[in-house]
Amino acid sequence: MIIYTLRRLASLCLTLIAASLFVFAVMEVLPGDPAELILGINGQEDTLAALREQLGLNAPLVERYWIWITGMLAGDFGTSYTYSVPVTELIGERLSVSLPLALIALLLSTLIAIPLGILAASNHNKWPDISLIGATQLGIAIPNFWFAMLLVMVFAVTLRWFPSGGFPGWDAGLLPSLKALLLPAIALALPQASILVRIMRSSMLEVMHEDYMRTARAKGLTFNQTLNRHGLRNALIPVVTILGLQFSFLLAGTVIIENVFSLPGLGRLVFQAINQRDLITVKAVIVLLVATVITVNFLVDLTYAIIDPRLHKRRAS
Repeated sequence: MIIYTLRRLASLCLTLIAASLFVFAVMEVLPGDPAELILGINGQEDTLAALREQLGLNAPLVERYWIWITGMLAGDFGTSYTYSVPVTELIGERLSVSLPLALIALLLSTLIAIPLGILAASNHNKWPDISLIGATQLGIAIPNFWFAMLLVMVFAVTLRWFPSGGFPGWDAGLLPSLKALLLPAIALALPQASILVRIMRSSMLEVMHEDYMRTARAKGLTFNQTLNRHGLRNALIPVVTILGLQFSFLLAGTVIIENVFSLPGLGRLVFQAINQRDLITVKAVIVLLVATVITVNFLVDLTYAIIDPRLHKRRAS
């Protein structure tokens, strides 16, 4: 297990280095001068030159990459061109919205999908299975922004149970903050739960036909006992992969939902930074999201080894 973990950790570090190089190179070739962006098109040439020197834009690319990456490792993401505040501060403020939103959406999709996937597999080709397959197809087909607007119309405008948008801040209390995040979390969770139900159903159906499941039944265990003791753990292996990918998607893909609900999250920050050509903010957020995806995949691999010890034994041999 230790050798397997070290191998995966080395792969994680190499992938992070390659991703940072790629992001830095792409941002460098984009047109536009950060100094002109800060001072405007009417900035004097000597002032522009002094600002470029201050920002380190005249240094060689290798030196600029080294300064940038070592600064990020130390927690210094630079200063936003638009807001003139540290990017770390901006990201911290927005993560306090986006991270809880992604976690709530992931929790909702998991709590909905795993029981429904087991129910569909246990009633294969019966009406519960057929009904759930149809419902999941609808859930995948419906755009989440349209579903979000529908939720606003029903639960915010008509019933007035939840706010239609905005975020009061965690200082306003836990309940008002969770109420502001619940509708967008449901809008994000719907397509993810629909996908997860199908994955869980397919995985459970495959496990149910394994020899060890028939052996357990032959030893006198009931269907539910066999399913809970032997089937569920093995069926969760592909589901863990989807959960890891879904969390990464939920954290990085909230641009539309956060704009629908006017939430000051990370997705909205990226959208605003791109519009304002705040490249240093865009670069920092992209690297952070890439690092999150890679780290989540690393944790998924470790979870694989815990769920199925045969995995790391095969790779270690």
